[in-house]
Amino acid sequence: MAAVQIAPVARRAGIAAGTVYRYFPGKTDLVAAVLEEISKREVAALRRAAGVAPGPLSALSAEIVTFATRALRHRRLAYAALAEPVDAALDTVRLVFRGVLTAEFSARIAAAVAGGHLPDQDTTLSAAALVGLLIEGLVGPMAPDSTGRERTTVQSLTLVALRALGVADARARGLVVQTGVRDQ
Repeated sequence: MAAVQIAPVARRAGIAAGTVYRYFPGKTDLVAAVLEEISKREVAALRRAAGVAPGPLSALSAEIVTFATRALRHRRLAYAALAEPVDAALDTVRLVFRGVLTAEFSARIAAAVAGGHLPDQDTTLSAAALVGLLIEGLVGPMAPDSTGRERTTVQSLTLVALRALGVADARARGLVVQTGVRDQ
Protein backbone atom coordinates (compact mmCIF):
# COMPACT_ATOMS: atom_id res chain seq x y z
CA MET A 1 0.00 0.00 0.00
CA ALA A 2 2.79 2.39 0.86
CA ALA A 3 4.34 1.89 -2.58
CA VAL A 4 1.21 2.96 -4.49
CA GLN A 5 1.81 6.12 -6.51
CA ILE A 6 -0.77 7.91 -8.65
CA ALA A 7 1.45 8.51 -11.73
CA PRO A 8 2.30 4.82 -12.33
CA VAL A 9 -1.34 3.85 -11.71
CA ALA A 10 -2.45 6.41 -14.30
CA ARG A 11 0.16 5.19 -16.79
CA ARG A 12 -0.93 1.60 -16.36
CA ALA A 13 -4.57 2.61 -16.85
CA GLY A 14 -3.63 4.60 -19.94
CA ILE A 15 -4.92 7.89 -18.56
CA ALA A 16 -3.45 11.13 -17.30
CA ALA A 17 -2.65 11.50 -13.60
CA GLY A 18 -5.04 14.46 -13.49
CA THR A 19 -7.86 12.16 -14.54
CA VAL A 20 -7.13 9.87 -11.60
CA TYR A 21 -7.25 12.88 -9.28
CA ARG A 22 -10.63 13.86 -10.73
CA TYR A 23 -12.10 10.65 -9.31
CA PHE A 24 -9.79 10.12 -6.35
CA PRO A 25 -8.61 13.31 -4.59
CA GLY A 26 -5.64 11.46 -3.10
CA LYS A 27 -3.81 8.18 -2.87
CA THR A 28 -5.77 7.16 0.21
CA ASP A 29 -9.05 7.56 -1.68
CA LEU A 30 -7.77 5.45 -4.58
CA VAL A 31 -6.52 2.66 -2.32
CA ALA A 32 -9.74 2.77 -0.29
CA ALA A 33 -11.74 2.23 -3.49
CA VAL A 34 -9.48 -0.70 -4.43
CA LEU A 35 -9.97 -2.23 -0.97
CA GLU A 36 -13.74 -1.87 -1.28
CA GLU A 37 -13.65 -3.64 -4.65
CA ILE A 38 -11.43 -6.42 -3.27
CA SER A 39 -13.87 -6.86 -0.38
CA LYS A 40 -16.83 -7.23 -2.74
CA ARG A 41 -15.02 -9.74 -4.95
CA GLU A 42 -13.79 -11.87 -2.06
CA VAL A 43 -17.16 -12.05 -0.34
CA ALA A 44 -18.79 -12.91 -3.67
CA ALA A 45 -16.28 -15.76 -4.12
CA LEU A 46 -17.03 -17.04 -0.61
CA ARG A 47 -20.76 -16.95 -1.25
CA ARG A 48 -20.40 -18.78 -4.58
CA ALA A 49 -18.41 -21.53 -2.86
CA ALA A 50 -20.93 -21.83 -0.04
CA GLY A 51 -23.85 -21.75 -2.46
CA VAL A 52 -22.94 -25.08 -4.04
CA ALA A 53 -22.30 -26.86 -0.75
CA PRO A 54 -24.83 -29.51 0.32
CA GLY A 55 -25.35 -28.23 3.86
CA PRO A 56 -24.47 -25.50 6.38
CA LEU A 57 -21.30 -27.12 7.71
CA SER A 58 -20.08 -27.88 4.20
CA ALA A 59 -20.86 -24.27 3.24
CA LEU A 60 -18.76 -23.01 6.13
CA SER A 61 -15.91 -25.33 5.20
CA ALA A 62 -16.17 -24.24 1.55
CA GLU A 63 -15.88 -20.59 2.57
CA ILE A 64 -12.83 -21.28 4.74
CA VAL A 65 -11.12 -23.27 1.97
CA THR A 66 -12.00 -20.62 -0.62
CA PHE A 67 -10.67 -17.79 1.54
CA ALA A 68 -7.44 -19.68 2.24
CA THR A 69 -6.94 -20.75 -1.36
CA ARG A 70 -7.48 -17.26 -2.75
CA ALA A 71 -5.30 -15.65 -0.07
CA LEU A 72 -2.40 -17.98 -0.86
CA ARG A 73 -2.88 -17.61 -4.60
CA HIS A 74 -2.68 -13.82 -4.23
CA ARG A 75 -0.66 -13.60 -1.03
CA ARG A 76 0.86 -10.17 -1.68
CA LEU A 77 -2.54 -8.64 -2.43
CA ALA A 78 -4.13 -10.38 0.57
CA TYR A 79 -1.34 -9.09 2.81
CA ALA A 80 -1.81 -5.56 1.49
CA ALA A 81 -5.58 -5.72 1.88
CA LEU A 82 -5.67 -7.33 5.31
CA ALA A 83 -2.43 -7.13 7.25
CA GLU A 84 0.09 -4.59 5.93
CA PRO A 85 0.64 -1.63 8.26
CA VAL A 86 -1.13 1.38 6.77
CA ASP A 87 -2.18 4.87 7.80
CA ALA A 88 -5.29 5.38 9.91
CA ALA A 89 -7.56 6.37 7.01
CA LEU A 90 -6.86 3.11 5.18
CA ASP A 91 -7.00 1.07 8.34
CA THR A 92 -10.62 2.14 8.76
CA VAL A 93 -11.48 0.80 5.29
CA ARG A 94 -9.57 -2.39 5.98
CA LEU A 95 -11.46 -2.87 9.25
CA VAL A 96 -14.68 -2.63 7.26
CA PHE A 97 -13.36 -5.44 5.02
CA ARG A 98 -12.54 -7.56 8.05
CA GLY A 99 -15.99 -6.79 9.43
CA VAL A 100 -17.64 -7.93 6.21
CA LEU A 101 -15.62 -11.17 6.33
CA THR A 102 -16.57 -11.63 9.98
CA ALA A 103 -20.26 -11.10 9.21
CA GLU A 104 -20.12 -13.61 6.35
CA PHE A 105 -18.43 -16.27 8.47
CA SER A 106 -20.74 -15.49 11.40
CA ALA A 107 -23.79 -16.18 9.24
CA ARG A 108 -22.32 -19.54 8.14
CA ILE A 109 -21.40 -20.47 11.71
CA ALA A 110 -24.90 -19.52 12.90
CA ALA A 111 -26.47 -21.71 10.21
CA ALA A 112 -24.27 -24.64 11.24
CA VAL A 113 -25.15 -24.10 14.91
CA ALA A 114 -28.87 -23.88 14.06
CA GLY A 115 -28.59 -27.13 12.10
CA GLY A 116 -27.00 -28.88 15.07
CA HIS A 117 -23.64 -29.28 13.29
CA LEU A 118 -21.69 -27.04 15.68
CA PRO A 119 -22.00 -26.47 19.41
CA ASP A 120 -23.79 -23.36 20.60
CA GLN A 121 -21.40 -20.39 20.57
CA ASP A 122 -21.13 -16.64 20.16
CA THR A 123 -21.06 -16.67 16.36
CA THR A 124 -19.73 -13.12 16.02
CA LEU A 125 -16.85 -13.78 18.40
CA SER A 126 -16.11 -17.13 16.74
CA ALA A 127 -16.16 -15.53 13.29
CA ALA A 128 -13.82 -12.72 14.38
CA ALA A 129 -11.42 -15.31 15.81
CA LEU A 130 -11.70 -17.30 12.57
CA VAL A 131 -10.82 -14.25 10.47
CA GLY A 132 -7.82 -13.58 12.71
CA LEU A 133 -6.71 -17.20 12.50
CA LEU A 134 -6.95 -17.19 8.71
CA ILE A 135 -5.16 -13.87 8.26
CA GLU A 136 -2.30 -14.67 10.61
CA GLY A 137 -2.01 -18.24 9.37
CA LEU A 138 -1.93 -17.28 5.70
CA VAL A 139 -0.67 -13.77 5.11
CA GLY A 140 0.13 -12.09 8.41
CA PRO A 141 3.70 -11.21 9.33
CA MET A 142 4.08 -14.46 11.28
CA ALA A 143 2.62 -16.71 8.57
CA PRO A 144 5.02 -19.41 7.44
CA ASP A 145 6.13 -19.56 3.82
CA SER A 146 3.92 -22.18 2.21
CA THR A 147 5.41 -22.01 -1.26
CA GLY A 148 5.06 -25.43 -2.82
CA ARG A 149 2.84 -26.63 0.03
CA GLU A 150 -0.33 -24.67 -0.70
CA ARG A 151 -2.65 -27.68 -0.63
CA THR A 152 -1.43 -28.95 2.73
CA THR A 153 -1.42 -25.43 4.16
CA VAL A 154 -5.05 -24.88 3.18
CA GLN A 155 -6.06 -28.31 4.48
CA SER A 156 -4.22 -27.87 7.78
CA LEU A 157 -5.59 -24.40 8.39
CA THR A 158 -9.12 -25.51 7.52
CA LEU A 159 -8.84 -28.40 9.98
CA VAL A 160 -7.60 -26.07 12.72
CA ALA A 161 -10.44 -23.62 12.01
CA LEU A 162 -13.12 -26.30 12.04
CA ARG A 163 -11.74 -27.86 15.22
CA ALA A 164 -11.74 -24.44 16.88
CA LEU A 165 -15.42 -24.09 15.98
CA GLY A 166 -16.24 -27.49 17.46
CA VAL A 167 -15.88 -30.02 14.62
CA ALA A 168 -13.78 -32.89 15.93
CA ASP A 169 -13.99 -35.11 12.86
CA ALA A 170 -13.72 -32.79 9.82
CA ARG A 171 -11.83 -35.36 7.73
CA ALA A 172 -14.24 -38.16 8.57
CA ARG A 173 -17.15 -35.93 7.57
CA GLY A 174 -15.47 -35.20 4.24
CA LEU A 175 -15.21 -31.47 4.96
CA VAL A 176 -11.48 -31.33 4.22
CA VAL A 177 -10.65 -33.46 1.24
CA GLN A 178 -10.06 -31.16 -1.72
CA THR A 179 -8.72 -27.63 -1.65
CA GLY A 180 -8.69 -26.56 -5.26
CA VAL A 181 -5.05 -25.50 -4.91
CA ARG A 182 -2.50 -27.35 -6.99
CA ASP A 183 0.74 -28.14 -5.17
CA GLN A 184 3.74 -27.18 -7.22
